[in-house]
Amino acid sequence: MRTRDFHFNLPQELIAQAPTAERSASRLLVLDRAADSIEDAVFGQLTRFLRPGDCLVFNDTRVIPARLFGHKATGGKLEVLIERLTGAAEALAHIRCSKSPKPGSVIEVEGTTGSYRIEVLDRDGELFRLKALGADLSQIMQDCGHMPLPPYIEREDTESDRERYQTVYADKPGAVAAPTAGLHFDDALFERIDEMGVKRCFVTLHVGAGTFQPVRTDDITEHTMHSEYLEVTQETVDACRQAREQGGRIIAVGTTSVRCLETASQDGELKPYNGDTDIFIYPGYQYRSVDAMITNFHLPESTLLMLVSAFAGRERIMRAYQHAIDERYRFFSYGDAMLIA
Repeated sequence: MRTRDFHFNLPQELIAQAPTAERSASRLLVLDRAADSIEDAVFGQLTRFLRPGDCLVFNDTRVIPARLFGHKATGGKLEVLIERLTGAAEALAHIRCSKSPKPGSVIEVEGTTGSYRIEVLDRDGELFRLKALGADLSQIMQDCGHMPLPPYIEREDTESDRERYQTVYADKPGAVAAPTAGLHFDDALFERIDEMGVKRCFVTLHVGAGTFQPVRTDDITEHTMHSEYLEVTQETVDACRQAREQGGRIIAVGTTSVRCLETASQDGELKPYNGDTDIFIYPGYQYRSVDAMITNFHLPESTLLMLVSAFAGRERIMRAYQHAIDERYRFFSYGDAMLIA
């Protein structure tokens, strides 16, 4: 298949620049594959489309304030985006500046309690290996880091983004992009979900900046997928297995949860997994461990649009996206959601 097969025209004003006032007040497009139907709803009505015995699988990663602004010894300004923490004081990062810093050079970052120094160790492809001097990177980020809002949100991050660009169940720090399908859940909705007998379990995938990487090849099979770290525990495997055995569905909340479950099912059976994944799911892929999914609306020609197309069919997804555009749904990270059942 060709990358252009996944193109659609999106009006700029439909790209959400801020979240809804209440998490569950987002809209929900329900795509029923069996009936080949579309229904418009509100996310707070999600329980209408769930069944007792279903199992919702959430990604419990926590977004870190990974964007740092600083300068080189020469005074040149730069921006650092932490891609992955590799130790308490070390990380792989993107650096944006007029001239790439050389190994051995030092970046100075100003915080509220003083300045911090970060050494550039070397290069690793497009990334830089960095080491904080005299402090942990977590300390530096908490003091002077900014939330890494996606590039299509055309505003500076605010203090409120530290809470809203984060799921209410976020637990394990490490992501530089939010698992956005989970942003719509709040405690009141969880209470109703629990009351109806729907189970919840968790996986972890630390979303990297590569999630926004465009597909630059005409033939999608030639695209090189970025790598991300994930964990699937025995507890989650057992919860999913029990749901299936009792006639319930495994419902992945977000494409990151999908990638976790399908990576851990590569030999045909869901098993515990701990490590990196570069799984690329596109039409023709046979899903093993996902029966339904909740997801936001994705960028044109993106790997995530290809992933949902593999699940529901490209033509059906493209029709649903056109419906969403016609009905003025809000797109991307702070936008509305879709349930594909």
